[in-house]
Amino acid sequence: MVVTGLTIRKIASADHETVGAVGFAAWAAADAFDDSYRDPDVIAKVRQEFTVFPRETKGEIFVAELHAEIVGWGAREGEPNYVSDLWVHPDHQGKGVGEALLLHLCELMAAEGLTTARIDTHARNIGAIRLYKRCGFTIIWHGIEFSRSMGVPLEKVHLEKQLG
Repeated sequence: MVVTGLTIRKIASADHETVGAVGFAAWAAADAFDDSYRDPDVIAKVRQEFTVFPRETKGEIFVAELHAEIVGWGAREGEPNYVSDLWVHPDHQGKGVGEALLLHLCELMAAEGLTTARIDTHARNIGAIRLYKRCGFTIIWHGIEFSRSMGVPLEKVHLEKQLG
């Protein structure tokens, strides 16, 4: 799906606050988490993680802008073929923004000569899993993993895509 007027670019320092707010809004709207993950301490920890991530990441962040408004973002952090984050503001989900970001990151990886791309998500994040599969990813692992950002164990899936 092509999103008319969508631009993907590297993050600028002036974008940090907006990127954190978009990420937190997307996380807060997700239906993948039951009420046990909605503890005020978990919410505060996640909000803080989104606030500092854009400034402190050692990886790359790309923002998706629609009519000069940041509506989503994706990041590569850690391994060069790992998409650590993909967040789209709830008002813009289901419109092709996440797909455009993910495919952009995959194209960058392929251009760097990488043969696979990897991404993880909560196992009950059905919308994200559907998006990742539509973009060519397949589930390669399903299990329990500790979430550093939330401070709790989560049921996760790891997905992988062959590039090139």
